[in-house]
Amino acid sequence: MSGNDGADKRSRAAGGGAGAAEAKAPREPETAPGGVLKAGLYVLLVVLGVLVAVAGALVQGAWFPGGLLLALAGAAALFTGGARAAVSVVGALVPAAAWLLTVIALSATRAEGDFVFGAGLGAYAFLLGGIAVAVICTTTSMGRPAHLGAVRRGM
Repeated sequence: MSGNDGADKRSRAAGGGAGAAEAKAPREPETAPGGVLKAGLYVLLVVLGVLVAVAGALVQGAWFPGGLLLALAGAAALFTGGARAAVSVVGALVPAAAWLLTVIALSATRAEGDFVFGAGLGAYAFLLGGIAVAVICTTTSMGRPAHLGAVRRGM
């Protein structure tokens, strides 16, 4: 151990060491990856909303009533998972809106007379049940208001 070791420690602590030039250099502004990642998540949720709507439309008609329950359970899982992944209500609204627009587009009759949904109870139950599931998942993902506290009031 030489006498210079103490001087090196003091100079580094005082800012005179090799890292002083790096610490005093102006920092470039950092871009938060949260915005890009969140936008990518929303795009993914839109694509998943369309896929779940198409798969649900095919499954609910093929295996009624089990297929209807399976399709609605898949939609509920997507809406709830989207809200948890985005940590906001928007995470549930984005796939729900994509799901609803896709189901409405699939229910329209084409010029050739083709359509995905038949005019039956299952198609209406899928549409209305999916809307109800979207509303339920969105409202449950909102959480409890902070001003209410942990105690339930009124009872």
